[in-house]
Amino acid sequence: MGRGSLRIYLGAAPGVGKTVAMLDEAHRRRERGTDVVVGYVESHGRPHTESLVSGLEVVPRRQVSHRGAALTELDVAAVLARRPQVVLIDELAHTNVGDGADAPRHAKRWEDVEQILDAGIDVISTVNIQHLESLNDVAFSITGVRQQETVPDEVVRRAEQVQLVDMSPEALRRRMAHGNVYGPDKVDAALANYFRVGNLSALREIALLWLADRVDEALERYRADQGIHDPWPTRERVVVALTGGAGSETLLRRGARIATRAAGGDLIACHVRSAEGLAPGDPAAITRLRRLARDLGAEFHDVSGSDVAEAILDHARGVNATQIVVGVSRRSRWQQLLRPGVASAVADGSGDIDVHLVSHEGSRVAHRRARAAGLPARRVVAGLVLAVIALVALTGVLVATREGHTLSLDLLLYLALTVVCALVGGIWPALFCAVVGSLAVNWFFTEPRGTLTISDPPNALALAVFVLVAMAVSSVVNLAARRAEQAVSAERESAALAALSRDLLAEPRPLPALLHRARDDLGMRAVVLTEARAGDGTPVVVASTDPAHAVGAPLPTVDDWALDVTVDDGVHLLLDGPPLAAEDQRVVEAYAAHATILHGREQLVRAAREAAGLARDSAARTTLLAAVSHDLRTPLASIKAGVSTLRQTGLTLPPDDEAELLESVEDSADRLDALIGNLLDLSRLETGTVRPHSHSVDLLDAVVSTVRTTSTPSRVDIDLEPDLPLVRVDLGLFDRVLANVVENALRHSGSADVRVTAGRIGDTVQLRVVDRGPGVDDADKDRIFAAFQRLGDAPRGDGLGLGLAVARGLMNVMGGALVPEDTPGGGLTMVLELPVAVSSAASADAAGEAPSAAPPTPADADTVGGHTEPDRPLTTEEDA
Repeated sequence: MGRGSLRIYLGAAPGVGKTVAMLDEAHRRRERGTDVVVGYVESHGRPHTESLVSGLEVVPRRQVSHRGAALTELDVAAVLARRPQVVLIDELAHTNVGDGADAPRHAKRWEDVEQILDAGIDVISTVNIQHLESLNDVAFSITGVRQQETVPDEVVRRAEQVQLVDMSPEALRRRMAHGNVYGPDKVDAALANYFRVGNLSALREIALLWLADRVDEALERYRADQGIHDPWPTRERVVVALTGGAGSETLLRRGARIATRAAGGDLIACHVRSAEGLAPGDPAAITRLRRLARDLGAEFHDVSGSDVAEAILDHARGVNATQIVVGVSRRSRWQQLLRPGVASAVADGSGDIDVHLVSHEGSRVAHRRARAAGLPARRVVAGLVLAVIALVALTGVLVATREGHTLSLDLLLYLALTVVCALVGGIWPALFCAVVGSLAVNWFFTEPRGTLTISDPPNALALAVFVLVAMAVSSVVNLAARRAEQAVSAERESAALAALSRDLLAEPRPLPALLHRARDDLGMRAVVLTEARAGDGTPVVVASTDPAHAVGAPLPTVDDWALDVTVDDGVHLLLDGPPLAAEDQRVVEAYAAHATILHGREQLVRAAREAAGLARDSAARTTLLAAVSHDLRTPLASIKAGVSTLRQTGLTLPPDDEAELLESVEDSADRLDALIGNLLDLSRLETGTVRPHSHSVDLLDAVVSTVRTTSTPSRVDIDLEPDLPLVRVDLGLFDRVLANVVENALRHSGSADVRVTAGRIGDTVQLRVVDRGPGVDDADKDRIFAAFQRLGDAPRGDGLGLGLAVARGLMNVMGGALVPEDTPGGGLTMVLELPVAVSSAASADAAGEAPSAAPPTPADADTVGGHTEPDRPLTTEEDA
């Protein structure tokens, strides 16, 4: 008896229809004569799902008791006893429950499924993408909801078939709004929280990418099983061949541009080491390539081979590459005639793989420059002195002991001395030692002695080989020594610049941080950036690492500084400390270039801030004058008209008319007081003088108190979740915010009531003011918060258009936010995001109680036991 097969319907998001798809397949199999039963399917009260279940045989569930509640679970024993060909088991990530004798054998449902599969029964199951273990943190960062129930990725990957059940975010939201997923009382909260378009789009992309990798793995296994080595261009894969030398970064960037032209293209950086090489390459250069590959979103592979071109081709075929990017050869023409370059060999053996030969400017120039660069002069002189002294001493010793050694030993000793001279002074002392040593051997130790004539041909050949070997060894040793120095210097320089760029991005004040970094890296006592003062041109300190040179203070003289680097016109970088080495000059120039950019950016930021402030002030003054001319004069005119009528002598008004006039005067005065209050609030917000005094507030009490003061509190329906945590706000400012938002909703909702709801999302509480008015277009959602603006700038209605502007400003001051959203079915919903005063666990500990339960989950969620609380309002989504 073999193991059963597993088929999984993978949901891109809750509510896309994975359970329905599973049931549809069950009906198709039953019609073909397959023995199919339902082991566990959760319909959540949906009529269509229940109708699909009713036509299939259902294995009775196991009755369990959990925390005093009677629940049902999958009965594995009943399934094994029934022994069907196929069994449907919904919600693979579900956690089994049961107390005492009802305790489950397995903690998770996927373990039950493994047992059933081992019995040779095929299983069809469902799971949502956010419940995969590897994606749990990703889903939490996107949705703000931590999935408590997960399934190991390996369980899903082992499935013989994984089918994605997908739906566009807009279609899923319409499905929700029509009531096909949740009841009407839960739709608004679900759409506003978990089922936002951004959340659904992100989850859909994650599902597609995960399944694409799964399909790719299956394809690779098939190609390996079938012995197929030729690439199949199912997806564009660009392999960039890198050696770590000059131009590698250019090749990698070119490969990235090629890969981005194909949607979903993969970029693979392949660093090739020659298996016969003595050195592994420049470590600093390889580190830079790894970092660049990561920044470009590429994989970095390190491979080796005796034939570099063949290693590149083998790796490209192994990863099913469709394109190879390789740099043009740096060999000279005569070298390529003797042996083709790597690029030519790759192009000749590529077969169906496209090869891009990319020329990188300066490659040969850089190669010649590196070859021409020598060691410092002091080392060359030291090598020459060593060569002269050592040659004289060695020759004297060998002459004194002439009879105790042979010609071959003499040549080896002179060869060793040549290598030592190459290590100390480079190529020229080594060549001098080799030539002079060969002459000394010829004169003193080769017959006939005392002449440069060589009578024995083998001795002449040995002497010639000695000169050639000495020259070759000295050249290699000299090259290795120079490359080692260059690698150390380049690594130090690149590490400093990389750390500089990385650290500056995280610094709130990057210019002072740059100067401190320059002081530490270069070993200076002080580093100062100065700028010529307008008028007299006196240098003024812009930034400094020395407290003795305060920012803004003049710096009369710069002659006594160790180094003065011109950063920009009138801007100088001054360094005080010991003289710098020549190789450090490049680092200084890099710091100066960074200082130029940062100084210019700070000037632009200051100028933009000043210009924005002037433009804002000018616009505010203009708008204020236009608004005051109408909106403030209207209530004043009503007050004056009413008072003038009442004061007319000889005019006797009926009591009802007199009361009506007094009421009109009072209403106009209240309206005028509200307008002036909003103006004062806006002024305080713009000048930054609002200082909230936040403390823990019971949201229900605050909302009820504020709604009572509105114009028509009877039209406001308050429906808050029970057991909401305390919020941290300034009660007075919050009252102004909520009053403005509710009044705005009442004004625009026509005759419909306004609904106020609230629920907790993570560390915030969302208070929602829902109206059923005409709504606001997406393009106008930001404009409604502009001061002195009414929707469409229509000259109708009362007020200066300050209510929402003041409300958002006060919410920002209190650490919250005010966000507009569309009301499902029409209208506008204002969402007030309020910070929670204390976490639920902390407040429970403080009260000596157990922490409160997590936010409720939607109807198809996998809570413990797989059961939900249908009467609680929905605020978050944890679908299994």
